[in-house]
Amino acid sequence: MHKKIVQKLDKIKSHPATQQSLKQLKPKKTFWSLLGVALFFIVPEIVAIVWGADIKAWTQSHLAEPLTLDEEYKYKAIEMLFTDPSYLNLILGIALLVWALF
Repeated sequence: MHKKIVQKLDKIKSHPATQQSLKQLKPKKTFWSLLGVALFFIVPEIVAIVWGADIKAWTQSHLAEPLTLDEEYKYKAIEMLFTDPSYLNLILGIALLVWALF
């Protein structure tokens, strides 16, 4: 049974349609794709790690003042985005960069 599964898997791996699909799935190495991964996944997490406490203090000082609803939502969104770093996003961003480059 195990031998049949391994043979079937090898047959699927060597099939030209499978190889072509895997090549199409891999992202292209363009400036915009690398910049997008870096700006979306990596930069916010590095900012949260380095300046998270400062950003939280800044948003809390502004939230203590009377604000319109739009401004209050804006400061709360900034606080949620940059105060608690997500190491999962950082690892995912690095993995996507490695996958795109190699």
